[in-house]
Amino acid sequence: MAEPIRALCDELIKAVNVMMEAESSQTYRLEALKFIEEFKEKSPFCVECGLQLAEKSQTAVVRHFGLQILEHVVKFKWNDMAPQEKLQLKNCTMGLLSDGTHPILQEECHVKDALSRIVVEMIKREWPQHWPDMLKEMEALTAMGDAQTELVMLVLLRLAEDVITFQTLPTQRRRDIQHTLTQNMDSIFTFLLGILQLHVNEYKKMIKLPFFLSLQAKAHWRVGVATLNTLAGYIDWVALVHITSDNCHLLEILCLLLSEPELQLEAAECLLIAISRKGKLEERKPFMVLFDEVAMNYILSAAQSSGGIVERRYTFLKRLCQVLCALGSQICSLVGSDFEVQVPLNLDKYMEALFAFTTHPSQLLRSSTQMTWGNLFRHEILSKDAVVGQMAIKYLRAARISLVKTGFPSKNDCPGCEFSRVDFDSDEDFNCSFNSFRAQQGEAVRLACKIVPFEAFQIAREWVQYQICTPIDTGNTTCEYSKTEKGLCSALSLTAVQWDAMTFFTESVLGQLFKILEKEVRQPVSLMGMELLQMVVNYETRDPLILSCVLTIISSLFPFVTHQPHFLPQVLFKIFPSITFELVEECKAPRTRAVKNLRRHACSSIIRICRDYSDFMLPCFDMMYEHVKKLFSSELLLTQMEKCALMEALILISNQFKDYNKQKAFLKELMAPVTAQWLSEEMKSVLLDPATFLAYVGADQVISDADTEDQMGINRSRISFCVNTILGVVKRARWPANPEEAKAGGFVVSTASDGAPIYRNPCAEPLQALLPNLFALIRNIAERMQGFFSSLYDNCYHVLGNAGPCMQQDFYAIEGLAEQIVGSAFTHLDSVPDHRLRPLQLVMSCPHDYYDSLLNPLLGPLFTYLLQVILTSYTISGSMCAQEEDEAYEENHVTQEVVEEQLLRLVTREVMDLLSKLPLCMCSFSSLITFFIQKKTKALLTCFQGIQMNTPSDELSELGKCLLQSEDIYMTLLTICFNSLSWKDTINCQRCASVLCWTLLKQVLGCNLLPDAVTWLYTSVLKGLQMHGQHEGCNAALTQLALFIYESLRPRYNELRFIMNQIPDIHVEALEQFDQKTIQSTVSKAGEKKKREQFKRLIAGTVGKPLGQQFKKEVHIRNLPSLFKKPKPTRDILENTDTAEPQPYEDCQAKSIQEFE
Repeated sequence: MAEPIRALCDELIKAVNVMMEAESSQTYRLEALKFIEEFKEKSPFCVECGLQLAEKSQTAVVRHFGLQILEHVVKFKWNDMAPQEKLQLKNCTMGLLSDGTHPILQEECHVKDALSRIVVEMIKREWPQHWPDMLKEMEALTAMGDAQTELVMLVLLRLAEDVITFQTLPTQRRRDIQHTLTQNMDSIFTFLLGILQLHVNEYKKMIKLPFFLSLQAKAHWRVGVATLNTLAGYIDWVALVHITSDNCHLLEILCLLLSEPELQLEAAECLLIAISRKGKLEERKPFMVLFDEVAMNYILSAAQSSGGIVERRYTFLKRLCQVLCALGSQICSLVGSDFEVQVPLNLDKYMEALFAFTTHPSQLLRSSTQMTWGNLFRHEILSKDAVVGQMAIKYLRAARISLVKTGFPSKNDCPGCEFSRVDFDSDEDFNCSFNSFRAQQGEAVRLACKIVPFEAFQIAREWVQYQICTPIDTGNTTCEYSKTEKGLCSALSLTAVQWDAMTFFTESVLGQLFKILEKEVRQPVSLMGMELLQMVVNYETRDPLILSCVLTIISSLFPFVTHQPHFLPQVLFKIFPSITFELVEECKAPRTRAVKNLRRHACSSIIRICRDYSDFMLPCFDMMYEHVKKLFSSELLLTQMEKCALMEALILISNQFKDYNKQKAFLKELMAPVTAQWLSEEMKSVLLDPATFLAYVGADQVISDADTEDQMGINRSRISFCVNTILGVVKRARWPANPEEAKAGGFVVSTASDGAPIYRNPCAEPLQALLPNLFALIRNIAERMQGFFSSLYDNCYHVLGNAGPCMQQDFYAIEGLAEQIVGSAFTHLDSVPDHRLRPLQLVMSCPHDYYDSLLNPLLGPLFTYLLQVILTSYTISGSMCAQEEDEAYEENHVTQEVVEEQLLRLVTREVMDLLSKLPLCMCSFSSLITFFIQKKTKALLTCFQGIQMNTPSDELSELGKCLLQSEDIYMTLLTICFNSLSWKDTINCQRCASVLCWTLLKQVLGCNLLPDAVTWLYTSVLKGLQMHGQHEGCNAALTQLALFIYESLRPRYNELRFIMNQIPDIHVEALEQFDQKTIQSTVSKAGEKKKREQFKRLIAGTVGKPLGQQFKKEVHIRNLPSLFKKPKPTRDILENTDTAEPQPYEDCQAKSIQEFE
């Protein structure tokens, strides 16, 4: 027998070498693979060959392959092996553990891993029932040497991962092993800590000795690392009492190891997992031991120790930073709780350690601490501690450095650049991360400002004064303005980034200042604030980037002006020149990006001031209006967008007139030029004819002549100006918020039936005349919209969305409004962006009197269109997936399909969001459906027979009644919701299954439904299970929905039993028992949970597998005699679960599930 096995091993070695050699051809490699797979599946000598190939005399690759063979035997042939064969393989494997590997420093890691996997696979099948002494045998192995100890650590780690983390075995086996591990956890932790301390102490003794002993030290270090990794695998899930026992001895050891360079990384990872544990606050209270003097000194020393860019060292710093952040979360949870946890004495050292990472050159480490600072600064008790107050000042001063955007990976201008090259792939990645960091630090700065408001203002004031007094340094960076004017900053110039950081800091501080300062200290702060504002207003610069920062600071300091109104004109005269800013006066060269941004920023500042302080600005209205008229008199001075912005600012102030006639006259005067241009005969002829419109804007030709392009540009700007002006008026013009002031000002025309006032907007009359041309413009929508067209039509939809809330009944009363919207906005729905297909504002603002005339004609076609689009899209997507299975698509085709599928999912969610929000906006969804069934019996005759309902529910709103006047709405909702269960979107499936589908269906359960309708409904749910059943959330929702349907309709419809019989390999006897109980309705409320579990097992055959599992060979692990108390015997086959020996039903059910999957 030995000779054939030796020959077979030689063949296997040749096959393995062919597969691993780079020179082997693909044909030979495939033949070798086929030979090996056939051997593993069919050969009776797998164990013998595997053991011979795993001998130490073989190469590492061959040994690894031999161990793989043994693992294959345990995973797939264990159930068919005789007990004696199992025992022999187990003994041989233990022999490999004890004497089958090279010394610890010489053995390959993948060989150790493969050997540990074999042991774990046997443990999963035999322990503890058939291998009760496994833990003792593992402990005995550790006495044989370092190599065996490391292997034991690998076995224990992989066992925890398979049982707890990945859960790669059946429920009962997992429960047995986890229960036994938990019972022995005290001894396991004692064992692990003993191994760790032993080898760490030996390592410390030998590390500084001669070469031979230093090799032994490395062996001890290797065992220490393996033990720490194993501890990490258990700390994540064991009871907290094991971690905190003996006054947190484990945590103290881990803190001590932070000072050992070769072990600190693994120790920090264990510490992080431990401190990140959640649970009862009482159980987490012992974590406060880490604030003791010794432990905190080790943490602080490790945090403040310097080190360059060494990968392991830098990774350790990241883990230690995470440890400090997790410790911060624990202290914030414990201090102030019901368990009398006081502010720790060493809080200052903890904050110093955290501060060391906040000031570290690494952008990633800085960013990691910001959320923790925010939690400390907002904590009700900690924020009042003097130590935290002092650290808040220190943190604010450090923010002056960290907020400056430096450290790009492509540069070498600061220490952070080297770290950024490790953490970020490009400058774009760094920039994105920095923006997120700045937002987090801004929040922390605002919270720190609440603790020390006066000091925060002083720091901001000093920084502003410093920047104003510091000369501008443009640096050596390439300046985008160099072609226009020299000596200006680029976005990355030193002065520009410093001004940008200072502006952000000042804005964050001042945004909180007046909310928190006491009245008695507001006066001195106000005086200092006005002095600072005067200094900023007097500052002169021609650099657009710096000037933009100046505008931001003025806006932040503007609240001080409310205490000294006489200073307002100076502020306005500082802002207005920026609206017309030019680097070179009367220059026709294109404006740079910085100049455009500055002008846009100035307009936004004016709008913001007029919006937030409209009553304060009212005395300056005439002066401002005259200045705007003067600016408008020059065609080249302002862009059309800037004109619109200034008009919006004036409209915002005019809302404070509180006089309908006066505001109406002003709006007419303001809009007169736009009205004349928009209603001109030329514009009407352009908008009414698509061909003329395209020629007018230059979309039908390639422009080669500059003069022609100028004329087309002027035409486009005219149309944009008119639409933007209409949009600005619709968004800004309002009546007074105070009902009494509105009534006194003439804004109230009447009252509604419920007594609510009906307002009129002073802009309604001039806007009504402009709407027909707006609808005509929307009809000209092009199939491909870019640039001008996209912006133009987007604004048109903004106008429609805001016209309802703005004009109210004046808008909805327009004759033929529904026809005009359908004839314009609905003309080319295929070209309309998806987010513009949600007319929520239009519907929500619609008065009751206009529901019938407007909403039904709009929503009916819209719902039908949405259903057709989604059904068509998913059909195309399915056909593309089928085609991909038959053809080898190129990479770009695959990428395109992935993008299109994601976009389709977004569209689907938009549609479902629309369908759910519109009916739910005024009443419950079920009330809508109830009313529809009551009112529209005739419409359902195609699907339902003999519907008889009661009177409508009083909960139903007028909007709900309107939506359900047409039977198409209900049928569309029903079709979309049940079809969506099998669309390739798990989020949408779970949402529909858990809310919409049952809400729709339960209203007609008492009616006589057509059998075909019942079949379609139930089949749709089962299709959803086949598509999404592998996802736990979807499975639960779909199973519950299927049970509701079966339970409610099975007594009257045998078709449901016929469908159940078609489920792959369903157990007929179990189905019969469940069916009888369902028909007789004998299940009590106490048995609802058991009933759901029984039903879930019955329909398990419908659950599909994820793609990655469909072609994977099944691993079968049999249950052993249960460790738990057996349930009382029962005759009900549905009650027999988790018994010692599988029942015939369980065998059959398990088989049917696996075969179907």
